[in-house]
Amino acid sequence: MKEYDVIVRPHITEKSTEEAQLGKYTFEVNVKANKSEIKDAVEKLFNVKVISVHTLRYDGKKRVRNSASGASIGYTPAWKKAIVTIDTDPKDREYLTTGGKKVKTDKKYKNAIDEFGLVQ
Repeated sequence: MKEYDVIVRPHITEKSTEEAQLGKYTFEVNVKANKSEIKDAVEKLFNVKVISVHTLRYDGKKRVRNSASGASIGYTPAWKKAIVTIDTDPKDREYLTTGGKKVKTDKKYKNAIDEFGLVQ
């Protein structure tokens, strides 16, 4: 799946707005997407470092519509929500290679998702 197919839209509620200040962002995602695909999509789209991903599945609710010809029964679509925790204090990491040399990672990550419009 492509990155734009994985993330459907941000899920904005009062609780998710409060958690965004702590580095936890909530998205509605594709029902078939797994945690690793969600992590890769968020890292590529927003250029942030993802620490963890929590997912929740919601089944469709039953809806009854009455009409003159009788009641028609249907269901709302099932959907999936992902709560993504990002690294709010990204630092350069050092590690040793097999030859004993110190190597620094120089990837620049953001500490917030600015496109979300929630962080002040």
